[in-house]
Amino acid sequence: QAQLVESGGGLVQPGGSLRLSCVGSGSNIATNHMGWFRSAPGKQRELVASITTSGDTKYVESVKGRFTISRDNAKNTVYLQMDSLKPEDTAVYLCNTVGWDALRREWLPTRSWGQGTQVTVSS
Repeated sequence: QAQLVESGGGLVQPGGSLRLSCVGSGSNIATNHMGWFRSAPGKQRELVASITTSGDTKYVESVKGRFTISRDNAKNTVYLQMDSLKPEDTAVYLCNTVGWDALRREWLPTRSWGQGTQVTVSS
C-alpha cells in the first residue's frame, strides 16, 4: 500500500534548525507535486511549502526565507529544511501529494494523512 512516511522532527530551541524527510513507500514521488503541511492545536492545518515535479517552489509568507523545500527523486524523498525556528512553528508536520485546484487557486492534498512528525520549538 502506497504511503508517505515523515521523520526528522524533535525539540529544538528558538533559532535552531531541523530537516524533515518524507519518504514515499510504494509510491513514486518523482511523478507527484508535493507539499509540507503543519497542524497545530487550535489552528487550521496549513500548507507550509510546495514543490512541483519541475522543482518550482512556493511558501507561506510566515516561513519565507527560513524554510526550504527540496526533493531527491533518486531517493524518493522530499525534504523540508527549517532554519531560524520560532515557537510559533511548533506543530505536527505532514507531507502529502498535492493537486492544483483551479477554482480555489491553491494546492490541495490528494491522499489520506500519515502520522506526521512533531516539531517543538521551545527554550
